[in-house]
Amino acid sequence: MPKKFVLRAAAIAAASTLVLAGAATSASAHVTVSSPDAKPGGYAKLVFRVPTESDNTSTTKLVVSLPKDHPFAHVGALVKDGWKVEKKTEKLPAPVKVGDVNLSEAVTTVTWTATGAGIPPNDFDEFALSVGRMPEGVDSLSFPADQTYSDGEVVKWADAAKDGADAPEHPAPTLKLTATITQVSTAAAESKDSSDPVARWLAAGGLVVGLLGLAFGLRARKAAAAAGPTDSGKAQS
Repeated sequence: MPKKFVLRAAAIAAASTLVLAGAATSASAHVTVSSPDAKPGGYAKLVFRVPTESDNTSTTKLVVSLPKDHPFAHVGALVKDGWKVEKKTEKLPAPVKVGDVNLSEAVTTVTWTATGAGIPPNDFDEFALSVGRMPEGVDSLSFPADQTYSDGEVVKWADAAKDGADAPEHPAPTLKLTATITQVSTAAAESKDSSDPVARWLAAGGLVVGLLGLAFGLRARKAAAAAGPTDSGKAQS
């Protein structure tokens, strides 16, 4: 009987975990940016992951805005089959020194336009840039993005996360920087497990399952001890 209780509790906890995990996946399905090698003062590969959050339309265009207050002296785009890429250069409000270079103009937007079907419904694709140099003394960089669907809808991923507030509905892709490595995130609020209620619920669920298993295991041992030796044990003695 105790064993059945343990299995039932584990099944309920597992089902709850799947529901919560599904909710977390749904909530995080937006345009993000990451980097495997970004560090202050160096060159970096930026990877923009773009999901198509639709059951019947495709993503046909992506426009990424680069920071004007911390411009890059170099911006190169990875060539992708099925996509045309365009870089827009603008004159900066004032010259900015990047490394040994004084920039008076810089690439401010990069646009990928599908030449074929684009990103199908409920699928995703990735778009990469090689940029440099990365700014020093900066905690994070935001890259607002416009995602266009085949039906003409445009989703603007440009909302800034605020400390102590819930994650915005359409957060701007944000790259967090440290002294030596790059931390991947979509917004500052989402990179902190302590502020993620789903993470806390999953951890609590795992703790409950463990405690239930321990409690029922101890109960089974006590019941067996109270029952005494079996008939076969008595016969042998």
